[in-house]
Amino acid sequence: MKAIRIHHHGGVEQLCYEEAVEPQIITTDDVIVRLKAAAVNLFDVRVRQGSNGNRVCLPRILGIGGAGVIAAVASGVKELESGDAVCLYPQDGCNNCWACRSDRPSFCERPQRLGEHTDGSYAEYLRVRRQNCFRLPATISYQEAAAVPSAYLPAWRMLMTDAELKPGESVLIRGIGGAVATAALQLALAIGAHTIVTGDNGERLSLALELGAGHAIDESKADFPAEVRRFTGKRGVDVVVDCLGGDGWAKSLAALARDGRLVSCGASDGAQAATDLRRIFWHHLKVFGSDLGSRDELRQVLNVMATTGVKPVIDKIYPLANAAAAHQQLVKGGHFGNIVLHIDA
Repeated sequence: MKAIRIHHHGGVEQLCYEEAVEPQIITTDDVIVRLKAAAVNLFDVRVRQGSNGNRVCLPRILGIGGAGVIAAVASGVKELESGDAVCLYPQDGCNNCWACRSDRPSFCERPQRLGEHTDGSYAEYLRVRRQNCFRLPATISYQEAAAVPSAYLPAWRMLMTDAELKPGESVLIRGIGGAVATAALQLALAIGAHTIVTGDNGERLSLALELGAGHAIDESKADFPAEVRRFTGKRGVDVVVDCLGGDGWAKSLAALARDGRLVSCGASDGAQAATDLRRIFWHHLKVFGSDLGSRDELRQVLNVMATTGVKPVIDKIYPLANAAAAHQQLVKGGHFGNIVLHIDA
């Protein structure tokens, strides 16, 4: 089979489009998926660069997010069959730590993630366990589905599980245009929240307004906490989604109403953010860190998409062989939503 594999860490020149051994069924829980699409995200970039903080056994096929068709199932798999369209939960647990024993595998101390600890979705075929296959709603395509685990699952966890966002509440989403931020906007709108987005790209802000955002703030031209106060009658927002960090972190806290909640799953603008701790306890603020999400949360996201018609936003689709161009586009920025690889197995 064809796959994108790295043999060394480094730049996009390390992404090798080459022949790889096609996976085979090994255990009674195994499923072989013929992949149709793979999401491209910053996690993949960090694994390729070697900057993810975890040791990666090389060579490695990249890709944490994917969708496709079941090609074969092991003898112990009864709930799935060949031909089922699925997207993939991207992580297994060790089955031995406190998190796995308490049925919280997303908190596993030794997780096994696609494209990092095991071969990932930048390939024509992939072997996964049956519990990591989720049937697709008929309303979404393989390219759209590939983006669900890596973008819409963490957005759902932040908004619904951690922040417990409710209809009628207000939410500020920073860095609109990024995959997770765009997912957060769509999911917040789907439950009836009032939305404000920020960014530094006029085209992205315009696209967010077209998608349904109530207000858009250009951070390069305006002080966004002051603008948020103006839009909310000086109250502030109930929830802030800030996956940027950096110098804007303190401003995100300043944009919150009393008893507000800030959620984050990234720090692309810098991890050493200054914080005035007094604001947190004076205003009874809550700060949640998030990473991925559980299998049950993935099931919830897919159910919401099936019932509301929410479709992941896809900016660009590249052939698998052009993964290097997809990585370059992602790092360059300016896209709105998700970048996806098309796999023609």
